[in-house]
Amino acid sequence: MAKKVVATLQTGEGRNFSKAIKMVRSEKTGAYVFVERMVPNDKVQEYLK
Repeated sequence: MAKKVVATLQTGEGRNFSKAIKMVRSEKTGAYVFVERMVPNDKVQEYLK
């Protein structure tokens, strides 16, 4: 099933998006947490700031 999702993202509308992973510090525990999000290609730099 995962192969089907990957194939869908590589063709059609999926090419316009990238998966951005950001490291954020948790206010509750103080530990770092990774936040993953699908972002349009032209908005990646804005998301990472």
